[in-house]
Amino acid sequence: MIECGSLEYAQARLNARHGQRLREADWRRIELLREFGPLLEAARGTSLRPWLGGITAESSVHQVESILRRHWRDIVAEVAGWMPGSWRPALAWWAVLPDLAPLQHLAGEGEAAPWMRDDSTWRELCAVEPGSRAARLAAGPLASLAAAWSAPQTLARAWQAEWLRRWPPHRRGPDGTLQHLVRTLLDHERAFVAADPAQGWHLRGSLRARLALLLRRATLEPAAAFIHLALCALDLERLRAELLRRLVFARWQGA
Repeated sequence: MIECGSLEYAQARLNARHGQRLREADWRRIELLREFGPLLEAARGTSLRPWLGGITAESSVHQVESILRRHWRDIVAEVAGWMPGSWRPALAWWAVLPDLAPLQHLAGEGEAAPWMRDDSTWRELCAVEPGSRAARLAAGPLASLAAAWSAPQTLARAWQAEWLRRWPPHRRGPDGTLQHLVRTLLDHERAFVAADPAQGWHLRGSLRARLALLLRRATLEPAAAFIHLALCALDLERLRAELLRRLVFARWQGA
């Protein structure tokens, strides 16, 4: 019997999840639907169903965003629970990824968006004066990002530094699939920053293909869990784009 918390157990679960991911033809069928309600119904008939829990035809843009962030955290917690304990801190840190953009906004603009004041994750930070937010951040679970508050453009690098710090010490060497994953993600980031906005989805597709190839090389390696999360993040981002595009268009039509 394979025990939960072993690489063998994690690999079996990751293989099962990866096999359930939507193929490009499935995405195309969903993308052809023009209205929010029919798209939501069609997506519920696919492996995207667990990510749509709590979203209804009456959901607002900010409700959809909040629910998808919660589902992302659930995905990260689930994958971390499959893995050996020494890797769980590094995996758990991926739950923070959706927080980077709101943090960058707060650090750069100072003024909290109305939805942030209603969101349980951001309400406390938004309640303090802008000049005190760095100190409040430093006192909480995102303390390792506080040093980047004065230079918001470096938040992603601060996140990466904390992720690498959380790796088990014996896995911080220069070689291996994990390091290949790091280089792949950094290459994508550099290309994305330099690219024309119209190239965004093409670059995401290229990254998806590179990660899928890398996943095949990572069998029974800790890197497989992180590659799986990266692929989930791309799929969740794609689902988010399809949902919000229709919600915003419907709002524009009704204006």
